Order: sequence, then C-alpha cells, then structure tokens
Amino acid sequence: MTQEITRTEHSAPTRQFTVLLSPTRRGARLARLLTTAHLTHWGLPAESAAHIVAELATNATVHGRVAGRDFRLYLAVLRDALLRIEVTDARGERLPPAPGTLDLPGGEAESGRGLLIVGALADRWGIDVGPAPRKTVWAELDLAP
Repeated sequence: MTQEITRTEHSAPTRQFTVLLSPTRRGARLARLLTTAHLTHWGLPAESAAHIVAELATNATVHGRVAGRDFRLYLAVLRDALLRIEVTDARGERLPPAPGTLDLPGGEAESGRGLLIVGALADRWGIDVGPAPRKTVWAELDLAP
C-alpha cells in the first residue's frame, strides 16, 4: 500500500498600506515618515524606499497637484520578495519622462533630479496612466532573502 502525503504551504499574507495625503510639502513629508514607520514595523530596510517616496510624493505635490484632490501612497510587500511603492495623483495628462528617457539637468539647475534618484535606487520603476484623470508612478525594490 502506498500512502501519499500532501502538504500545503501558505505564503505569508501580503503586507500593504494605503493613505491619501494632501498635495502639500507637509503631505510629502508625511508620506516619507509613514513609509519609514511602516517598513521599520515590518522589519524591512527603509532608507532607499523613504528616498523614493520622498521624490515621488514631492513630484505629486509639485507636478500632479489639483486643488481639492489628494495624492495616494501605496506600499505593498509581495511574496516577501518585492516592495512595491506607488504614488497616484490627479494629473494623468502631465506625464513625467519614461524610464530610460531622462535627461540630466544642467549643472546650475535646482530641480529635475528626482526621477534620476528614483531610477538609481529602484530595481524597476514606471508610469501607469488611468483611470482618468489619474496617473501612478511606481517603483519596485527587490528584497534580499
């Protein structure tokens, strides 16, 4: 007689956090602080993610601001292997340059380096358009085993 043993393994549930924030400097700062707090609570390194969120949230407040509309911060840990960061704003018609098409700003320029920082820190990043009138700029960080 042959016996077969089946064992089902359940992966840990996805950890996620979502919040709507005002498109102000205070909202961008709060996005960075909340990211650091949640990732620390989850036992994950927070420094690179906090820098990415700071840049994306600042862009949402400067380039994606619409009076009376908040921006959304979303963090998720997928399969304990990937951190996904999303910042969604209400200016879907104003798209940033796509990954790989960014130009370096002039040496005297005081802005224009945010997405270069995101590209340097993230393993992947991109832009999703919609549903209208929104756009989402996202970044992913591979988590070390």
